[in-house]
Amino acid sequence: MPQEERVRCPQCEWEPDGGAYWQCHCGQVWDTFETYGQCPNCKTVHRHTQCPMCHRWSPHADWYIDLPPIRFEEKENTEANSKKSTS
Repeated sequence: MPQEERVRCPQCEWEPDGGAYWQCHCGQVWDTFETYGQCPNCKTVHRHTQCPMCHRWSPHADWYIDLPPIRFEEKENTEANSKKSTS
């Protein structure tokens, strides 16, 4: 994980130290923040991450501190807008 990125559990504020605390269903153990939640073995992207300290689950993206907000548009709104543009 690059030095400028900080992560912490959004539930208890525990900060990972770079250790391999997470295990994928394929058996791979690694630091999930090194790969932004993607298993280096089977390539599964884990969208939720469990804290090894408080054992609660949170969306993986919520662990990253000081990231700019990410806006998601619903597919229906996008399709409706593109139909209006082509009419």
